Amino acid sequence: MTVADPLSAVSDGDYTDNVYSGKQEHRAQVCAILEKEDYIPNHLIDTQVDWFYDVLGLDDMYFMLENPATVAGHITSLYGAQLSNIKAGPVRITFDSRHESGAVFIHNSVPGISKTEGPHFEQIIDAEYLDISVPQTAYRVESYRSRGKVSKSLDAALRTYFVNVCDFVNPSPEGDAVRDIRQVSDRTFLAKATPHVLDLYSAVIDKVLSRSGPVIVSDELPNGGYRLVLGYRQRSTRGFYSAMSDLYHYYHMYSSRKYVEQFSNGVTIISLYLDLAHHLAVGSETGSSVTSSSASPLLTPVAPPSASLEEGVGQIMKEASLLFCIPNTPFQTQFKTGELSVQEAVYAYAGWIFAQHFLNRLGSEYATLVEILDPTDATDVEVLAKLKKRLRQETFTRELILDILLRHRELVKDLYAHFAHVHHVSVDVASGSTVADRLKTNLHVSLSMTRLQDKPPLTSEELLLKITRVTTNVNEATVMRALLDFNEHVLKTNFYQLTKVALSFRMDPGFLPAIEYPVKPYGVLLVIGSEFRGFHVRFQDVARGGIRIVRSRNAEAFSINQRALFDENYSLASTQHRKNKDIPEGGSKGTILLSLDAQDRPFAAFEKYVDSILDLLLTGESPGIKNRLVDRLGRNEILFFGPDEGTAGYMDWASQHARKRGAPFWKAFTTGKSQSLGGIPHDTYGMTTRSVHQYVLGLIRQLGLDETACTKFQTGGPDGDLGSNEIKISHDRTTAIVDGSGVLYDPRGIDRTELARLADARQMIQHFDAAKLGPEGFRVLVDDFQVTLPDGTLVQDGLSFRNTFHLNRMAAADFFVPCGGRPESIDINNVGQLFEDDGTARFKYVVEGANLFFTQDARLRLEKAGVHLFKDASANKGGVTSSSLEVLAALSLTDDAFSRLMCKQEDGSLPVFYQEYVADVQAAIEANAAREFECLWNESKATGKPKSVLSDELSVAIVELRKSLESTNLWDNVPLRRLIMHEALPVRLLREIGLDTILERVPLNYLKAIFGAYLASHFVYEYGTTPSQFAFFEFMSQYYAKAEKAEL
Repeated sequence: MTVADPLSAVSDGDYTDNVYSGKQEHRAQVCAILEKEDYIPNHLIDTQVDWFYDVLGLDDMYFMLENPATVAGHITSLYGAQLSNIKAGPVRITFDSRHESGAVFIHNSVPGISKTEGPHFEQIIDAEYLDISVPQTAYRVESYRSRGKVSKSLDAALRTYFVNVCDFVNPSPEGDAVRDIRQVSDRTFLAKATPHVLDLYSAVIDKVLSRSGPVIVSDELPNGGYRLVLGYRQRSTRGFYSAMSDLYHYYHMYSSRKYVEQFSNGVTIISLYLDLAHHLAVGSETGSSVTSSSASPLLTPVAPPSASLEEGVGQIMKEASLLFCIPNTPFQTQFKTGELSVQEAVYAYAGWIFAQHFLNRLGSEYATLVEILDPTDATDVEVLAKLKKRLRQETFTRELILDILLRHRELVKDLYAHFAHVHHVSVDVASGSTVADRLKTNLHVSLSMTRLQDKPPLTSEELLLKITRVTTNVNEATVMRALLDFNEHVLKTNFYQLTKVALSFRMDPGFLPAIEYPVKPYGVLLVIGSEFRGFHVRFQDVARGGIRIVRSRNAEAFSINQRALFDENYSLASTQHRKNKDIPEGGSKGTILLSLDAQDRPFAAFEKYVDSILDLLLTGESPGIKNRLVDRLGRNEILFFGPDEGTAGYMDWASQHARKRGAPFWKAFTTGKSQSLGGIPHDTYGMTTRSVHQYVLGLIRQLGLDETACTKFQTGGPDGDLGSNEIKISHDRTTAIVDGSGVLYDPRGIDRTELARLADARQMIQHFDAAKLGPEGFRVLVDDFQVTLPDGTLVQDGLSFRNTFHLNRMAAADFFVPCGGRPESIDINNVGQLFEDDGTARFKYVVEGANLFFTQDARLRLEKAGVHLFKDASANKGGVTSSSLEVLAALSLTDDAFSRLMCKQEDGSLPVFYQEYVADVQAAIEANAAREFECLWNESKATGKPKSVLSDELSVAIVELRKSLESTNLWDNVPLRRLIMHEALPVRLLREIGLDTILERVPLNYLKAIFGAYLASHFVYEYGTTPSQFAFFEFMSQYYAKAEKAEL
């Protein structure tokens, strides 16, 4: 018996046979119909019917489900096929019968062979029944191969599929019933399953419900065959049923029968009954005759025959998780034909995605232009921006890259061998062990890896030479070198992990060109799943940032989002890094781009993204489930995730999932959790808005403005975090708001009482009482068409009007505070629309609450026109400060103390400590924002530099100083260390557990980051970005003096 999971599989039990008591009467009715139809000569009817009922070996379920007329039609069709076969060659038989509660499919089939043409019934079953199954509506499948040939003259068996909607005993199980197989099963399954099968499936269900990945079990049957059982959560993969057929066909196996059972607790179990297709031995007469037929494209796999059925099943178990992650790729045909193994096909797919994102580079000519042109000149920046966008779009398309990879399959194999040589098993890379060495150990490699036994993989230098020799043009060579770049920069991957749910790769960012990415990230993660692709970029070892879901309305939008995904991720992480200058964590950001056909599955994509990254963060301790990975990085890493667009409700799950997987950092793994888990919700306490509004108040203070007399335009409505809290905290005259539902406008000022009502209820402006608008006011929703505004303007399309209203003349105001919107909503190409005909900007003051709402070149254009603009990295950092202090509490408190002091209690009350700690957090946010505003204001007045440039310089100065402080011995000065930590840490936390306890519990690298961030930020805010050479000595002298006197 072979198992990929420590389950007690059994081998002496099975499904009970289907027995149809009315089969003889059914036969008689079929004969009568055939005699009446007279399509088959009367003297042949008995022979044809007897063969169909007795020799062909169809399962009795077929006769139970099909009425006599249908069966008579099938016999007639088979007889016709025999006649056709005499003249036309190989037979092709297909039956397709679908009904409201299921379907029946039948086709002729040769054991162990995959078809590349034909009806593809298994793909249909996947797409129309299995992939969409949920507890409310689920489908079970029984599939049987006939034991005999279709007829004496036709050397083909029939494969039947019976699909039926489930009838669960308990459709909505709760509590203990969720794991009770007799409660969650389909009634038909319960009637047919033996106690042994129930026990096996119950054990599989328990494992599936306990983790995210697939559960795979095999056991030997009394007849010498093997049963392979695969359990997984419903809708956690797609196309898996048909992909598994291709996999066992690759290894010369066939299934005599297979079942798919659904359970009302959300679990799917596939059972495959496998045996070797002995007729497929290389060079066999049957195998060659099948593959030589041009009329029937049946392809014999070229994988070497398994030494034994048990060994082959073992290989399938190892490779099933790859198909679970990526069931179908553009390389599927090459996998079916045996030209590529499953590992090679999935590797090629990963390489294809890598190349899509990192091949369209700008080249040396662009670098020369960057050196020549002035980065502070708006016209020069516009030229570079347009050139960059065009080069990215017009060089290497997805289709071109795929075509090149398909044309160079042998190179793909060589490149895969190069990749596998490093990552296939968990060994010490430095030991220099070879694949041959690994094959001698008890760590079995997959059969596709046995190709490496014949010759060692090519080195990087040999691969470069071969690529140059084999490719026919520069484009081909560039694509193939991209895969080699991929290999050389993968530091860790879960590619060979047995129970993964998506592929994850920890990349060395050295492949990123400095001309395009001037600040090199600390680490890059690439994650690929069946529903998505995603990245995670961070600029420091200890780093934190949000995870964002990227959706696409149509194929064109997906193509645009796909091209921009990494650049957007990099920019967001870079902005986060600059924003995080006051806190110990550096900046990071994650993005998850949903596939076009998975727009309704954001949570499933998020689950897989998180779980596959945890594969790289945690050391595998469960052989056969989570093994140790090859680690070329050589050190442990911790990531901190936060909420962003589309993931605000997922943070609780991620924290608890990290806890379930044994992550010691689970309490701090995510911020933005619910209060019941110790989270500090930014929206409830207006954390981000408290920072943004400090810049508004700073402008009012410096310029002597009356806030109540100032007008304001705001993107991001009362339903959002920033939008709702900006409405609550401000006292201006808001004239226009744009949100997801449309545009609200009133030049005299939108009724603030009604706005406050919506903000309290977190509702969009579509719920605004239009009766409270002035005579010139209006509300246009995205679903509106042909709307006439009070000034007579006709709005053709509400969606387009909403999407471009920030560029509309009516959007003019004293203040513009973006609290929502897509990145780069205003760039160098449309910023001109924010100016009147006389060159006057429509806004006097801009405080950028939404991330990356403006491009840097657009900001410079506005500031050159006299607009006071504070960019996102400075203005909206309140949320990151709150999250950082949330992490600090999680790291400082024990599990029990954290639950008692930071978590909402069972009666719904919040601990006093929690409320006081939140007050400390709010005070820290406002103090940091006020300090940075004053620094930017003073630096701008002194130097004349744009504030958006100074914001970056300020961030760089703090980040670089913090990095420099790490190499000093300041931390070793204990009195200084204690003084700085006492000033940097929240008062309430110090009072609760004391400085010594914090220093003992919090990781050392995190403590040093707090120390460095505090000193660096306070120094730069006080002395500016270009201090004198004695400034830091003067600054530190104050602290040395205080440290000597302090008793801490």
